[in-house]
Amino acid sequence: MKKLDRLVLKAFIGPFILTVMVVTFIFLTQTILKYIDELVGKGLGFMDYAELMFYFSMNILPVAFPLAILLSSLITFGNLGQFNELTAVKSSGITLLRVLLPIFIWVIGCTIGLYWFNDVVVPKANLKAYSLLYDLRQKKPSLDLKPGVFYNGIPGYSIKISQKFDNDSSLKDIMIYDHTKGRGNTDVILADSGSMYLMNDNQYLVLELFKGRSFSEYQGDHKHFSILHPQEFIRNRFYKTKIVFDLSSFDLKRTKEELFAGSRHMKNRKELNEGIDSLKKLYNQNQQNTELWLQPFYNLVKIQEDSLVQITRDRALQYTIASDSLDYSKAKPGLIRGHAQRAANQVRSIRNYLQGNIEREDYLRKEINMFEVSKYQKMTQSMACLVLFLIGAPLGAIIKKGGLGVPVLIAILFFIFYYVFGLTGEKWSKEGVMPTAIAMWFGNLMLLPVGLFFLRQAKNDSRILESDIYLIWWDKLRGNFIKKKG
Repeated sequence: MKKLDRLVLKAFIGPFILTVMVVTFIFLTQTILKYIDELVGKGLGFMDYAELMFYFSMNILPVAFPLAILLSSLITFGNLGQFNELTAVKSSGITLLRVLLPIFIWVIGCTIGLYWFNDVVVPKANLKAYSLLYDLRQKKPSLDLKPGVFYNGIPGYSIKISQKFDNDSSLKDIMIYDHTKGRGNTDVILADSGSMYLMNDNQYLVLELFKGRSFSEYQGDHKHFSILHPQEFIRNRFYKTKIVFDLSSFDLKRTKEELFAGSRHMKNRKELNEGIDSLKKLYNQNQQNTELWLQPFYNLVKIQEDSLVQITRDRALQYTIASDSLDYSKAKPGLIRGHAQRAANQVRSIRNYLQGNIEREDYLRKEINMFEVSKYQKMTQSMACLVLFLIGAPLGAIIKKGGLGVPVLIAILFFIFYYVFGLTGEKWSKEGVMPTAIAMWFGNLMLLPVGLFFLRQAKNDSRILESDIYLIWWDKLRGNFIKKKG
């Protein structure tokens, strides 16, 4: 490796790693904030959050890499131009394309590696992330007794307290409804004070009560009160007693990951192709069933001035809605009226069946489009690295501004364009406006000519982003106008 290549790569690697970390952190924060309300207050440990963020960061890397390459290439060649290093290299007879070569090879490697990462690692990370997220969202909130509010988090019990003291371990005025026997509010415990603590590695909660009473009503196996079956009422006083609650329901229970494997986000390219083939078979089968029901296997009988009119397949749908309001008053009593009613009922059943088939076709068509979007997204995200590099590197050489000021603004601007174009193509694909193979490449195809234009201008030492050249053009235009006017 030549000294020039080492110089360029050394100037590029540092900003690249930094921007990957910063962009990943920003997108990860945005993702976690979507679910933070459902995760806070459930007593989750640091490792639970760390595991969830690690899996989500694997999902974010394919989005962060193109933006990081765009920003780091802008910073790198902006710094080289700002400190005249790029000018010194060009003055020695080395072209700009030769200067771009080592980073271009690096970007090609990132493109290939990101495609492999998107196809192999991301589906597995998504499976881990969303299965863990589901379990965390289903986990019960941590034990938190609030004064004046009934707490129903412990199965079979409803607890209310008036005050808490001493790091929430001492309680005042306790009321407990015992619903474990399924008899409603017939078992109640009242206590003047109490204390609670955990035991056996937080598996059990011990509630120690002082100076209280317990009340219990019991009717036996008979539903109605009578003299023969009187209602029992039991009242006890106690100075000190203990109640042990099982907290196993508060543990994090993991769901089998296989239950989430059917989603398109958890499939690689081969599995997506298999899913698309299966959906297309269902779609074609549904269309064949629709055609069979539209065959003229029976005739719709319409009553009109005591005559029978035979309706073919093409007119069957035309009379489907009208069959609900057929007037049989002009029909002769007997067999003809019965035939007409049966025919109308058959038409209604056909209409309902066809409507269900149409809805199913729309659903299958959208699912096929969604699977194809996920398949092509693996390629378009990786190719975005190359396209955005062709924009960032020449543009940095043109503007000759390093640091985090102008490059960050320009990188965000072009990334917004890429993101909007990508979302537009994805929407067109999902709605069937444009074939997925074309729509998903819309963002890259729109920005590729821009990158090639910047590359050409940078190769020719263009000054398209310098204000002086536009002032010269304006002076020439104004001079010509004044000259013609004179």
